[in-house]
Amino acid sequence: DRDITIDALMQYIKAPDFPTGGVIYGYEGVKDAFHTGRGRIVLRGRASFEEIGNRNAIVITELPYQVGIDDLTKRLAELVKEGKLEGISDIKNETTKKNGVRIVIKLKQDAIPNVVLNLLYKHTALQTSFSVNNIALVNGRPEQLNLKDLIHHFVYHRLDVVTRRTEFELKKARDRAHILEGFMKVIATQDTLDKAIAIIRHSENPQVAREGLMVEFELSEIQAQAILDLRLARLTGMELDKIRDEYEVILKIIKDLEDILANESRRFQIIKEELLEIKEKYGDERRTE
Repeated sequence: DRDITIDALMQYIKAPDFPTGGVIYGYEGVKDAFHTGRGRIVLRGRASFEEIGNRNAIVITELPYQVGIDDLTKRLAELVKEGKLEGISDIKNETTKKNGVRIVIKLKQDAIPNVVLNLLYKHTALQTSFSVNNIALVNGRPEQLNLKDLIHHFVYHRLDVVTRRTEFELKKARDRAHILEGFMKVIATQDTLDKAIAIIRHSENPQVAREGLMVEFELSEIQAQAILDLRLARLTGMELDKIRDEYEVILKIIKDLEDILANESRRFQIIKEELLEIKEKYGDERRTE
């Protein structure tokens, strides 16, 4: 839908999704980023309350993006020591590779969990902000892009990639077809093959042989050189039917590649198919709430 609005796009692209999970706190920053290309997104780690040994505890299982576990626990200990974080009796890092992030903050008997958690958000990196500044090079010039612009330029970048790739493959296929046409002229009959071998064997040097082949069989320089590059044993062992079969396949490939370049709709379909393959291979559930 080329006329889709940014608000409509946001039904599909809810918000940034960070690899470490966490919670986006408030939605205004996301709206700003998607509508203008600039925004400030507040991220919180994921925390819950548990009862451990008749004591309340705050358990952190996800951290904001780029916040280190060791740095956070060290900062927590400093703040407790300085008296800026009251109500905490113990801090344990129970993080493992198997179970992931788990920081257990045991509370004192009289501490109110919600109050302590809010202090954690206020004084530590358990709440942090992530600045969005969507600047990208568009035709060599930096531009600030909203969500729709980002998608538009990405799609047309992919269109350019598919076009260039197809042009490259088409040139390669045409080059191969040209070589095969030369092979077919030389091995068309036993007589033509014998003539080619005689020219190669009785020539003073490769240049004379190449010119002799070009004259005798009306070959291009590229075709003649391809024949010279073959060992005689390989040339004599060539089967005309196999060369013709490969030539027919190459002609079909050329026709298909030319059709792709002639039809933008086919190039868009290729982009769609390739993106669906990426989605199938790499797509996973959203991590950031």
